[in-house]
Amino acid sequence: MTHPDIKAENKLHEGKAKVIFSTGDPALLIQYFKDDATAFNGKKKGTIEDKGVFNNEISSHVFGMLESRGVKTHFVRRLSEREMLVKKVEIVPVEVVVRNVVAGSLAKRMGAPTGQKLSEPIIELYYKDDALGDPMINRWHIRAFSLGTDEEMDVIEKQALIINTLLVEFFGGIGLTLVDYKLEFGRSPEGILLADEISPDGCRLWDTNSGEILDKDRFRQDLGNLTQSYQEVSRRVSSTVK
Repeated sequence: MTHPDIKAENKLHEGKAKVIFSTGDPALLIQYFKDDATAFNGKKKGTIEDKGVFNNEISSHVFGMLESRGVKTHFVRRLSEREMLVKKVEIVPVEVVVRNVVAGSLAKRMGAPTGQKLSEPIIELYYKDDALGDPMINRWHIRAFSLGTDEEMDVIEKQALIINTLLVEFFGGIGLTLVDYKLEFGRSPEGILLADEISPDGCRLWDTNSGEILDKDRFRQDLGNLTQSYQEVSRRVSSTVK
């Protein structure tokens, strides 16, 4: 599928890391990746040089891999260094966090040591609302506040586990441990589609051998070498493309 004349038109939404533009096709949008970096629900702000370029490249390759393995996503193709062409979806306001290794808030909540491998993946659900700090919710909240139907959440949770199996294998193959990460899904005429992005902004990725952090935790924890870390993940992901 080619879209030779597709161009960004009106800005529809600007978030912390991306800008969404309309196109001449009502079914297609352009997702523009910024270099802005935020943490702690926007309390910490900064810039990571060329982060948008690396995240677009990483997300494009990962979405392409998932599509080739049967996962339905909003991804159409990468248009430029910072632009991704995507299918228009209505985002389900529930962020899905999948955890494979203890880190971050899970370590604090469960009193478990960071780095402990979980016996099975954990799925957590959060209400997608920056003003409220994206609070953790469950199926009861989702039904009571009409955020999604049980049928939709069944599909989303099933897809999240399938995606997790594929991503753990994919990142493991390039020497990265997928600790935990965030997924977003959207409603479309094709059904529920994986949306947003998959990048070091929303994934905890550790070098399997050294344990070195190669994700946005470097920004959160002031560890330095931010651009180099994103670049290294991009290099490894790109090396899988033949």
